[in-house]
Amino acid sequence: MDERTIMVIRREALLGERPFQGFSSASAYDYESLILRGYRYEPRACAEEDPSLKQPIAYCIIVNPRERTILAYRRAEREEDYAEKRLRGKWSMGVGGHIDPGDLDAANPIRASMLRELGEEIRIEKTGEPRILGYINDDVDMVGKVHFGLLYRLDTEARTVEPATREIAEARMLPAEEWRKKLARDGALVEGWSRIAFPALLPTL
Repeated sequence: MDERTIMVIRREALLGERPFQGFSSASAYDYESLILRGYRYEPRACAEEDPSLKQPIAYCIIVNPRERTILAYRRAEREEDYAEKRLRGKWSMGVGGHIDPGDLDAANPIRASMLRELGEEIRIEKTGEPRILGYINDDVDMVGKVHFGLLYRLDTEARTVEPATREIAEARMLPAEEWRKKLARDGALVEGWSRIAFPALLPTL
């Protein structure tokens, strides 16, 4: 059993007055500030089974605007390489993870967790400053019911990217048009948040 503690916020506090399904633009409402005012830490094993709680996840998409390419990586398939069985072998365009108590040292633990996850999962150079695009809420299954995404975009001049962990089987910078084709052809092999994020990202390219 996972004994880590992670950041959570009560679903009612987060979405009670402004519920949504799918994507919500950062210009519509500042959920990030709401989370920073109302979070607490709970054992992950309990939070994963409690839909009255939402686990905030900073979900960062890396973009090369000059090349119009977007990060694409495939998660490892073997249990010994990747623990979350619901996402094994899935393609993703976003890097992110749970927010740990260690991230509290920063003024914004959500963004601190994002930068930590980027450093742990991929190797890429020549990046700028991340900016928030909006939020993802997907209550169609149990995974989505207990997580809440903060969608960031991080621009880079790099043309290549490499995995920094065995949790990622392969990674590359994929042209936006190729991403569109992958979603149309192999949508079931792409994780749900990436399917939600792509149409929100396209107008910003």
